[in-house]
Parts: sequence; C-alpha cells; structure tokens
Amino acid sequence: MSSHLKDKLFSKSMLHLVLVLLVSISLSGVELSAQEHGDARWVSTWATSPSTVANSSADPATVEDQTLRLIVHTSVGGSSLRLRLSNTHGDRAMKIAAASVALHAEGASIRPGSSQSLRFGGQAEVIIPRGATIISDPIAFMVPELTNLAVSLYLPENSGFLTAHALANQTNYVSESGNHVANVNLPIEAETTAWNLLTAIDVINNDSVSAIAMVGDSITDGWGSTDSGNQRWPNHFARRLFADSSTGKYAVLNAGISGNQVTTEDNSLFGQNLQARFERDVLALAGVTHMVLMEGINDIGMASMAGRAPTPAAQIIAGYKQIIARAHARGIKIIGATLTPYEGAVYFTPAGELVRQEVNEFIRNAGAFDGIIDFEKAVQDPANPSRILPALTEDNLHPNDMGYKLMADSIDLSLFR
Repeated sequence: MSSHLKDKLFSKSMLHLVLVLLVSISLSGVELSAQEHGDARWVSTWATSPSTVANSSADPATVEDQTLRLIVHTSVGGSSLRLRLSNTHGDRAMKIAAASVALHAEGASIRPGSSQSLRFGGQAEVIIPRGATIISDPIAFMVPELTNLAVSLYLPENSGFLTAHALANQTNYVSESGNHVANVNLPIEAETTAWNLLTAIDVINNDSVSAIAMVGDSITDGWGSTDSGNQRWPNHFARRLFADSSTGKYAVLNAGISGNQVTTEDNSLFGQNLQARFERDVLALAGVTHMVLMEGINDIGMASMAGRAPTPAAQIIAGYKQIIARAHARGIKIIGATLTPYEGAVYFTPAGELVRQEVNEFIRNAGAFDGIIDFEKAVQDPANPSRILPALTEDNLHPNDMGYKLMADSIDLSLFR
C-alpha cells in the first residue's frame, strides 16, 4: 500500500472519528439539558393560578410592542432557576421576543447588574400556542429566599387576551413602547394588579426541599391585605416556617384565586372551579408533597347573590372528596382548613351559615383529611362566633394583615414535620 493511500485512509478515519466525537458530544449535551429539567431537586418557589377567563366583561387590555415587569416574592432560595409561562386562556398564539429575571429593587426598578436573560429551547424568542404552558431553559441564578424577583417579558405583537392572575395584591408594570427587559428603570405606561402569563418559578435547592401548596379563594389569595406587602397568610406562614429550626424547609406556594369555587363558576373573573383547575394549578407544580385546602365559602355565598339557595354541603363535601382522592393518588398529604365566619358579609344568609357549619363539621370530624387547621377558631369573635373579630376584618369576610398573621400563627407546625 502506498504512503499516499495510507495517508488518505488515515485522514478518512480521523474524519470519521471526529464526526463520531462531535455527534457524541452533541447527544451528550442534549442528555445533559434533559437531565437539568429532570433533576429531582427542582421545586417551585413561587406560583400563582390563572384566573380571569377569556370573554369576561373585564378583559385586561392587550399589549403590543411593550414590556411587562412582574414582581413576585420567593419562598425557598436556590442556585438555578426556570420559569413557567401560560397561555391557558389566550385567544391566539403568544410571541415572547425577550425575557429576563432580576432581583427587584423598588417600584418598577431592578437591582443593577442582577438581570439575566432567559431562553427557550436555546432561543431568545418563543411562541406559546393557545392553551399551552412553556418552561424556560434553566439558568444559574442565585435566588434568595423570601425575596422579591422581577420577571420582564417583551411582547412585540398584539397579545390578544392575556392569561392572568387578575387580583394579585401586587403592583406590576406595563412599559412604554419597546423592549425594556434589561432596563434597570422601566419606562412605565401603566400599572396593573395582574400577574400576566407567569404562573410559576422553580429553583434547584441543594437541601432536601419539597413544597406545600395553599389552595383556596380570596382569603388564600390575600384580598384585603396590604398591596405589594406580602401579607397574605401563606406569606406569613412561610416566614414562620423558615424561622422554626425544628421543621424541615418547604417552599410555600399560593394557589388561591379570588372568588373561586369548589364545585361551580358564577363569574368568569374568578377562574375555573377547583376540580377543573386542580391538575394545572397544584399537581403540575414541582416538588409538591403537601397541600392545605381552604375553599367553599364562595360556593355558599355567591349562590345567594345569584338568587339561588346555597350550594348544599353535600355537594361541597363531594368536591372535597374528589380533591382528596386526586391528591392521595399523587402521594400528596392534604390538610383541611375550616371555613372562616362571614356574618355581616355582603352575601351572608342564615341558610348559608348552616351550610358553612355543616362543611366545617365534616372537615373537623370525618377523618377524610390527613390533618386539620382550624382557621375558624383563629379569627372568630368569641362574643359572636359567626363573625370574624371586628379588629381583624374590614368587610366581615376577608381578614386584614393582622387577621392573616393570626391564621398563619394558628397552624400546628407538626403537620409538616
């Protein structure tokens, strides 16, 4: 064999080897990327539930060539981050042309030097199909616990209907025209009470961390608490839990929707009923091992506003039993919380009060739940047990900051040990 032929064969062999190595490296990269998303340490540190359904009379304004800046409050910290965006209730495909996450400073501003861009499948732009949810690529980002983050999303085209958690008790921002995701100071066109598109932020925490999902209505959502103050009872509970060294570290997630009901829907502002949204809003979150269920007062009260008799206790309890079964099927411990008093509220009726008491009797004594939290006793007026203590409420239905703290303080931490 001539030396020229040997050199030629050697060159082909080397080329083949290089190609094999390149393919192997490429496949290895794909596997590593998949492993990043499949890492068992992922846990949701913050979450919210889409509420307002398309075609409601209070559709939020569309945005076009504008940047949304959304302020959220973490529970656990971590060293890596990914976020979830939802077009669940959208009326068209949604284009995101740029996205970033940063540490929040104040108002619509972020801390200088903290912003990092986000990608989706390696690309800066992504189209979210109508009805779909997407997850961003993981990035290295030191996420502090109990701290505000700012997520910025640039929407270059008309958004159509924006999937949103409408009543966030948090001021968020819509920019003037342009891509401002990296701006320290967002040029503000409007403020909004909604968390648009963003439904969860997940982190990797090197400790053994799981999540507790707090499921409910406006009382869990924190209606009546100080705006942008993170004074909801789940926020108070997270701070209490983190300060207690005898309890393991948990992420605390808020899956409350103001006006939400267990069994039915009376208003498109208040989201799908709990049984319809449970898979998306609780079971799909990362790392959930426990949940607290406090919902049903709107099933009772809103019926009277619509001129109907209160939803029967048996119907609400049947809904509970379905949620309990589905939680247990996923290995999730479910804790029932009693419905708080509501005499004096706009939709109170004596017949509804009897239903509330029957539902609470089931929660306390049926043995269906894995544990009990008695929120009724935490906030009721000893002199008038069908009412919330006047100092703890402004409307006889929703607690204020002090009332929410008392609710959080009443929880037996041994439920989570």
